[in-house]
Amino acid sequence: MLSYPDTLTVSLKPSIDKSLAVPGSKSLTNRAFVVAALAEGTSVLRGGLIAEDSEVMISALKALGFRLERSKNTFTVYGQAGTIPVKQAELDLRLSGTSIRFLTAMVAVGQGKFVLDGNERMRERPIQDLLTSLGRLGVKTGTKFETGCPPVIVEANGLAGGETSIAGDRSSQYLSALLMAAPYAKFPVTIHVTGELQSKPFIDMTLKLMKDFGVVVERDGYASFLISPAVYQAKDYLIEGDAMAAGYFWAAAALTGGRVKVDNIGSDSIQGDKRLANVLAEMGCQVSWTATTCEVIGPKKGLLKGGSFDLNDMPDQAQTLAVLALFADSPVRINNVWNMRIKETDRLAAVHTELKKFGAEVEEGHDYLTIQPLKAYKGQVKVDTYGDHRMAMAFALAGLRLPGVTIINPSCVAKTFPEFFDVLASL
Repeated sequence: MLSYPDTLTVSLKPSIDKSLAVPGSKSLTNRAFVVAALAEGTSVLRGGLIAEDSEVMISALKALGFRLERSKNTFTVYGQAGTIPVKQAELDLRLSGTSIRFLTAMVAVGQGKFVLDGNERMRERPIQDLLTSLGRLGVKTGTKFETGCPPVIVEANGLAGGETSIAGDRSSQYLSALLMAAPYAKFPVTIHVTGELQSKPFIDMTLKLMKDFGVVVERDGYASFLISPAVYQAKDYLIEGDAMAAGYFWAAAALTGGRVKVDNIGSDSIQGDKRLANVLAEMGCQVSWTATTCEVIGPKKGLLKGGSFDLNDMPDQAQTLAVLALFADSPVRINNVWNMRIKETDRLAAVHTELKKFGAEVEEGHDYLTIQPLKAYKGQVKVDTYGDHRMAMAFALAGLRLPGVTIINPSCVAKTFPEFFDVLASL
């Protein structure tokens, strides 16, 4: 993977005119690894993400006894038809939230003792809701320090099935984890969602992937799901480009009054994060879709319109929108994004802190940010990234318009987009 210096200053760009393809979707890649490993037969996953998060998942699956092979961004996964090959493993999942949540449910279908851990920040990220839900399905789980956070201990004896519930207001990944493992329960599984489900498009993504691999889930909207015993069938599967990654480049066009066309994200995409392009249209950009592409042309001189935007279905785009807000003609309010606080860092607090360095007026609430347009730039800002890849990528965009924007620890982008700064420079 590429590495960058300890700090990196972003170059000003008067305008941009570029067509590009973005790396494969992290969300789809890690889901596809889990489903393909649980499937019967050998799957080929094409266009997968090559980054730290996917490497963490691959290493963990190998530690669980699965066989995976890679040729460039194509992965061959030898499925074990719902069997976890080993009966004991200790997994280091670093800061990969998808990996620890999906694998906690996945190992529950096996037999034996499994410990799932990560770095210091991972040990602060809650997972008790998922463990409680698995407990209702007959799985013995716990956390080593009784904090409700990793390290997680799963003493697996298979999924019994039955009814369970999961809180929807923290992370949709808990529900996705349960859904993907549930076909291997002994009896049907019914999952009830309590509270307002966050990030609903990610559940649609999970259900679509399961269907593609041969398992159909009965559902009552986002309130309940019924999964009957079944076995995934191996598949040759194409992973589409990452809509989150595309968002940074659409935003770059918006900021500079330029044009960016992403060639592997279009209207057919199943990723909710593609909706950022529609938000940019509301802010004054021209947006053109085909089934497989999306082109964004920014307004003249990059002067964007403000407004109020509910990003509950795509909270990972909030940092990007917050940076764009500096260059709007009126305030931008980002609503309904409480779960940003339990990501790689407390993103609401981190965005607030870093925007203030630019001289911006920012109001931070429990689940919202309001950003006033930037009136006077203080100059020479060093942006702390908190080890959060999305902080680095989003705040780099400010450097396209403002001189002296320096990103601290730019290499943290390796988590999902190792080549980000090289691609940004190529614009």
